[in-house]
Amino acid sequence: MESPDKISVYHKLIPDTSGHLSSQSAFRLEVMILSEARQRPAARCFEDIVIYDYKKNRKTVNIPPFVMEQFEAIWKQQEQERENWRQHIAEIENRVRNLELESWDRVDAVEDNGSTPQ
Repeated sequence: MESPDKISVYHKLIPDTSGHLSSQSAFRLEVMILSEARQRPAARCFEDIVIYDYKKNRKTVNIPPFVMEQFEAIWKQQEQERENWRQHIAEIENRVRNLELESWDRVDAVEDNGSTPQ
């Protein structure tokens, strides 16, 4: 990255496949940092976030139930969005393939190398 540049930062909550997250005091996020100038990923990070109780001056023993409910809703939404975008990508790839079949993948297609006729 070079200055000046603007970045976009995207976070994804990493799913708890083990089912033990509710008995922990931390959760993880996957992070993608994109360069606006380069239009490509600039960095990929992982964040460990600990829930801390400042009144008791220590980490919480468990993630609160209302937080777990939100995490479950977010995991479900992330999976739905992943599937929606997979379908969208497949539709775009099919359209591109159809364009290829209509143009240069035809039996009578002739490649034009840009030469002038003699």
